[in-house]
Amino acid sequence: MAGHSKWKNIQGRKNAQDSKRAKVFQKLAKEIYMAAKSGPDPSLNPALRLVVDKAKAANMPNDNVKRAIQKAAGNNDAENYDEVSYEGYGPGGIAVLVHALTDNKNRTATNVRVAFNKNGGSLGETGSVAYMFERKGYLVIEREGLDISEDDFMLQAIEAGASDVESSAEAFEVYTEPADFTSVKDALSEDGYEFAAAELSMIPSVYNEVPEGKEAQFEKMMDALLDDDDVQEVYTNAKEG
Repeated sequence: MAGHSKWKNIQGRKNAQDSKRAKVFQKLAKEIYMAAKSGPDPSLNPALRLVVDKAKAANMPNDNVKRAIQKAAGNNDAENYDEVSYEGYGPGGIAVLVHALTDNKNRTATNVRVAFNKNGGSLGETGSVAYMFERKGYLVIEREGLDISEDDFMLQAIEAGASDVESSAEAFEVYTEPADFTSVKDALSEDGYEFAAAELSMIPSVYNEVPEGKEAQFEKMMDALLDDDDVQEVYTNAKEG
């Protein structure tokens, strides 16, 4: 991998996300609803299982998860969202990839464009930054309380099917091919590990520093994007922490 801890980026935003828990749950409910339209049973619907696991990692209440699944089962095609992606550059040329679920593409496109333009960024053409990212399974296991060496854990993860492992004092970060994500997660779970994060993510091939003096502007742009109800995920190649 690129030799940079994605977990540091996640931790850097954790407090802000915690303070907006209701919005996080609202977005997860939308993802669950869309996945559940292909079948309400997570054991038979891999896409639903992935997002339910993501919801659990975010401490979303089980009742919220059940309501979203039941809503999908009862609504058929009464409500639908389109998946849309936007690519662009943040302050200092940081690559930014935005994924959204929306029932109004014009509204979402306008809001995303404003978030970029007002904060020193700019939207790009399709394909302008996507090539810098690769879809990977991503698992984080915090090391506190674990009695296993880096070498032993790496061997265990690779035997489970992981493609790469990064270690820090705080956590083991496990990367997988998308098709192997569920089997690796299940294998490590059976070994007794719990996950601080478990998701299919877009991992940048190279991380770049946010230029000095642009940090506040970059954070403001990220906040504006993540605050939008239609935006599900924002990926960047910004190096943090």
